[in-house]
Amino acid sequence: MKSLFRGSSQSRRFVILFLLALILISANLLSSRVQEGRAFISLLLTPLQWFVDVPSRVAGEVSDLVVDRRLLIKENAMLKTENLELAHQVQQIDSLVQENSQLRQLLQGRKRVLHDVELVELIGVNPDPFQHQVIINRGSENGVFIGQSVLDAGGVMGQVTEMSHYTSRVLLITDARHALPVEVNRNGFRSIALGKGQVDELELEHVPDTADIQVGDLIVTSGLGGRFPRGYPVAKVSEVMRDPGRPFARVRIKPTALLDKSRHLLLVKMPQQVLQLNAEVAEARP
Repeated sequence: MKSLFRGSSQSRRFVILFLLALILISANLLSSRVQEGRAFISLLLTPLQWFVDVPSRVAGEVSDLVVDRRLLIKENAMLKTENLELAHQVQQIDSLVQENSQLRQLLQGRKRVLHDVELVELIGVNPDPFQHQVIINRGSENGVFIGQSVLDAGGVMGQVTEMSHYTSRVLLITDARHALPVEVNRNGFRSIALGKGQVDELELEHVPDTADIQVGDLIVTSGLGGRFPRGYPVAKVSEVMRDPGRPFARVRIKPTALLDKSRHLLLVKMPQQVLQLNAEVAEARP
């Protein structure tokens, strides 16, 4: 074949190849043996074709696995993020429901208050366990004054003792340094409610052993001292202990305010002159 094409021109090569192609095409169309030979050769080459195609198919499957794994990882991360967001929303909903309930209770409590009040929010708590103090988001720029009464939906919480321009510190009635003039709502018996440093307990001071006071009696502010308006709920009598050998009974009372739970509070906007007048009226009572 090499000797045939050696030294020949390009045109002669083309003619010879063209004639050879025509002969093969004619043989393929007219001779069944050629077709059988092609089929046999194709059968012999099938394993080789399959073997040659194996790397391509394996690469495709591995690529699909890698892509599927990446998609799964991505989808898993997205689902985790959505789950966290939904859990956060559920927590916010629970918090909003609780806050709504507290605001409703404050609204009910506000109806019982005869003076103007301002809704404030608790923004801080004194970390010292021996000092029962909280911080609210109102200060001198908002008209807050020293001695101003602070309430929640249940009753008296405390009074403002320090303030800055935009925040104030409130001393709770359970603080060991706090004393509050009170009276028994049922019969007007007066006493002093002393803080004991416990968030759920106060004590009445110097209660005569013969005093008419019973478990369940409501204790309210008496208006004496010029700090707290008269008639606001303070506590309920939880225990009365009388000792025949002592002149005074020991009376424990439980605050009606939720001192360790309330977040929204009420500032009683009451002028100092009115407080002094209430104190004078209370002192003049028989």
